[in-house]
Amino acid sequence: MAPKPSQPYASVPQNESGSRESEEFELQSINSLDFEIPQESHIEEDVVNEDTQPKSNMRMAFMNMANSILGAGIIGQPYAFKETGVVGGIVVLILLTWLIDWTLRLIVINASLAHTRSYQDTVMYCFGKYGRGLLLFAISSFAYGGCMAFCVIIGDTIPHVLKAFIPHSITHSAALSWLFHRNTITVLFTTCISYPLSLNRDISKLAKASGFALVGMLIIVIITVIRGHFVDPSLKAKLTIQEWTLNINVFQGISVISFALVCHHNTLFIYQSLERATIAKFSKLTHVACLVSMVCCFVMGVSGVLNFGGNTKGNILNNFKSDDNWINIARFCFGLNMLTTFPLEIFVVRDVLKDIVLAGHSDVGSTGSTAHLELSSKQHFFITTVLVVTSMSVSLFTCNLGIILELIGSTSASLMAYIIPPMCYLKLKWDSIDYKTMNKSEKRSFILQTVLPTVGCAIFGFLVMVISSYMSIYNSLHDKSNGHCVAD
Repeated sequence: MAPKPSQPYASVPQNESGSRESEEFELQSINSLDFEIPQESHIEEDVVNEDTQPKSNMRMAFMNMANSILGAGIIGQPYAFKETGVVGGIVVLILLTWLIDWTLRLIVINASLAHTRSYQDTVMYCFGKYGRGLLLFAISSFAYGGCMAFCVIIGDTIPHVLKAFIPHSITHSAALSWLFHRNTITVLFTTCISYPLSLNRDISKLAKASGFALVGMLIIVIITVIRGHFVDPSLKAKLTIQEWTLNINVFQGISVISFALVCHHNTLFIYQSLERATIAKFSKLTHVACLVSMVCCFVMGVSGVLNFGGNTKGNILNNFKSDDNWINIARFCFGLNMLTTFPLEIFVVRDVLKDIVLAGHSDVGSTGSTAHLELSSKQHFFITTVLVVTSMSVSLFTCNLGIILELIGSTSASLMAYIIPPMCYLKLKWDSIDYKTMNKSEKRSFILQTVLPTVGCAIFGFLVMVISSYMSIYNSLHDKSNGHCVAD
């Protein structure tokens, strides 16, 4: 067991009598969306925030957070609702949004309680190097898997847009037709747009690109919802009773929805980029970002599965024909969205690799923290290049987005969002009390408000991880079709 922290809570202002006000972050109840957070509470500036770093206002931070949430997962929502059932999907989406909102804020609160600079340092403080290693694996695989998914989407969207709006004589000419092939477009757009953006060291500089991506996402949702009513009936199929209510593949649907909502690996990056960051301020940001994301997922998921029924694919845009010009506009916007979201994920994977590369540095403290160290220019360039090239390479061999979203959502997302944050919170709270000396009322309150919610969340995450991973792999091995690609 790790030693108890000498200062278990974030510093707070002194009152007029000079005594320190107690600031404890307790769960009010299992149905509560908020902690008891004083409006001006904040994580110590010398621990998490560094005033020398460039800062984002609330609007910029919202763009980065919402863009990180509303990435590739948005177009997988109709498929998720088919897997869960329409009624089951609505219930699951609401519950997962609440859970994601809670665990996002837990990450910042845990960093305050442990006096650490990053998510991985918090886990290191709580569970040692093995816990930290597990988190690093989850973060890197989630972000890296997201990069693969983004490149798959670029290949599924941009080529059809170009072929629709560029004369046939050019796109099918003997000399130039190769330029409009799926793999060629994937390589060109990723290396010419996403790669330069990925070389940025400062996440706040991506706010404008994130704002552009969010506008594009709104266009995608509107066009897809409206256009779905006018597609050829041959592209549709009736929903079964299970697909209307609660489907047997509910855990796979949970994984896809989780992938769409989880952005825990970016949480402290976004928090640290805030001007005059406080936990109360970050909570408001989280509530708004999660609510907006839930609404977008709901609209896209319900409309998509009702329009295409049993034929709904892992990428809802692939349900439409390649010559549908309205959908090609949506494909174009989504392709550009992926090009600008891709750097956010590269930023995260690179930060994880930084921990590994600089782990043996003489300036690294006993906690293993490398948050104050930076990669050299050569290291930064080399790691970024390798990450971009390798993740892009996977997309050249598949267009099955559904299996990618399911596996990442069931493993990495479950660890990052449902298992590790509540377990860290429970560990930190347990280390800050003396359970043996507590009276019955205090023990009962601790169990109901802290133990049951955190352990319950972790058990849920474990079940999603095991059951969904097994079902996804089993179904993938028995699916011999290429039914996830764009309709002809």
